[in-house]
Amino acid sequence: MSVLQFIVSIVLFSVLGFGIGFIFNMILRTTWFPVVIAIGILVGTLIFQGIVPGIWDAIILGCGMIGTIASGWTIQTLRKKGYRMF
Repeated sequence: MSVLQFIVSIVLFSVLGFGIGFIFNMILRTTWFPVVIAIGILVGTLIFQGIVPGIWDAIILGCGMIGTIASGWTIQTLRKKGYRMF
């Protein structure tokens, strides 16, 4: 994996994690449920496939989880500030 692919993957997984988590938060009206879903899918896929991720893959997947956690934090902050639609 080249450095450029690694950097693009980090940004892509972070944005995807944030976007999908934010949409799930708006639809399901929960705050941390998308994080639980993401962890479940990640662990389930790794166990089912029998894959042990390398250090670079773990960093990329961790950035995706950080994006998902950031979406939960954003929704929680918006709710505290009075946005009723969230």
